[in-house]
Amino acid sequence: MDWLIALRWLHIIGATVLLGTGAGIAFFMVMANRTREPALIAHVAGTVVIADWLFTMLAVLLQPITGALLAREIGWPLSEGWIVLSLALYVVAGLFWLPVVWIQKRLRDLAREAATSGSTLPAAYHRLYGIWFACGFPAFAAVLAIIWLMLARPPITLG
Repeated sequence: MDWLIALRWLHIIGATVLLGTGAGIAFFMVMANRTREPALIAHVAGTVVIADWLFTMLAVLLQPITGALLAREIGWPLSEGWIVLSLALYVVAGLFWLPVVWIQKRLRDLAREAATSGSTLPAAYHRLYGIWFACGFPAFAAVLAIIWLMLARPPITLG
């Protein structure tokens, strides 16, 4: 396989993993939360935490590397407008994703505690879930915008 094709393939797989894992995690957390069953939520949140670290973290680390290598191989300067905007959106997505990782662990732990004690989910759980839910929208929108920028590569002049 040609080096450039392999690099593009890795970059596209990474973007797909970011988008797909993010959407899947969100779907399963929302569906579990709707049950209000602490044991089920604890189980799903535990799986979500593992998936986020295993898949999302790997893609998060590889995307800038494959992107920089692609830009170099193709001859695009990293100062190209669409690349700069993509990197800025990547930072935005990361700023919303990092707290989500911690929140997911905390949601899992709160649900485990409630399941073990036979109690309902505490107010702290619901408060954190609301923050987790709200953080997903800008992070997901940023990833969608980055993928569009990668495909369209619009001529953007920076200032």
